[in-house]
Amino acid sequence: MDESSNALGAYLRARRDLVTPQQAGIPETGVRRVPGLRREEVAMLAGISADYYLRLERGLDRNPSPQVLESIARVLHLDDEALAHLLTLVNGVPRRRRRRPRQQTPPPGALKLLASLVQPAFIENRYFDVLASNALARAIDPRLAVGGNQLRDMFLDPAGQALYPEWTVATECLMASLRQAVGNDIDDPRFIELTGELTLASPRFRQLWAKHEVRGQTAGVVRFNHPQVGDLALNRERMSIAGAEGMMLVVFHPEPGSSDADKLTLLASAAIPSPATSHKELA
Repeated sequence: MDESSNALGAYLRARRDLVTPQQAGIPETGVRRVPGLRREEVAMLAGISADYYLRLERGLDRNPSPQVLESIARVLHLDDEALAHLLTLVNGVPRRRRRRPRQQTPPPGALKLLASLVQPAFIENRYFDVLASNALARAIDPRLAVGGNQLRDMFLDPAGQALYPEWTVATECLMASLRQAVGNDIDDPRFIELTGELTLASPRFRQLWAKHEVRGQTAGVVRFNHPQVGDLALNRERMSIAGAEGMMLVVFHPEPGSSDADKLTLLASAAIPSPATSHKELA
């Protein structure tokens, strides 16, 4: 049974593998054939029968109560975001069946805002496709051009990987964000196509995919190893776009008066000014 037909079981198995007996506060006894907790150990700690937990993992019972899931989440050390994701995987939560267009166009107002920004900025969808970008964003990373996909660049493009000195952390962040953005809509054709391609082509993607980490991207610092200006640290802000489901405006900005601000000014002076573009404008 694959993940799309038993998403709850796949998630429970993956998260169970990540919790050691020591973390769970139980003694390690006998020869362990699993990297994390045994099924019966999860059941015992969650206060449910081993048979019932086995039925959950095998997809034979897909309507556990929220209380049962919360107990299991406690044993598996799931945070609030991971618990919220877990609760979407049961049959009681309706799945999104509406298919999104392969190419999405940001609202005109969002494109005007993007064009007015002096900071590097771009618009992405929930698959991390780049739908629009300004010249300074492309000066930082040429792959932030309309039609690009940040997941492909991060996992498959050596030049894209070299740009990020904290590549390991960046891949973890992207993967966890993808899981959260897609939620229980894992039979979406675009999602299947993208994850299938990356699973076959990238060992790192396969490793992270198996962990089922769920976490949204938050504001933070992104570090670049830029070929022209060297080390560059910029704050990243991600803002949802009203009326455009799944689209985010991403803006990078330096600390005022810092050497990073000077480097960004240097890049801006070399960048060729051009209006933000979208799929529609390129058509």
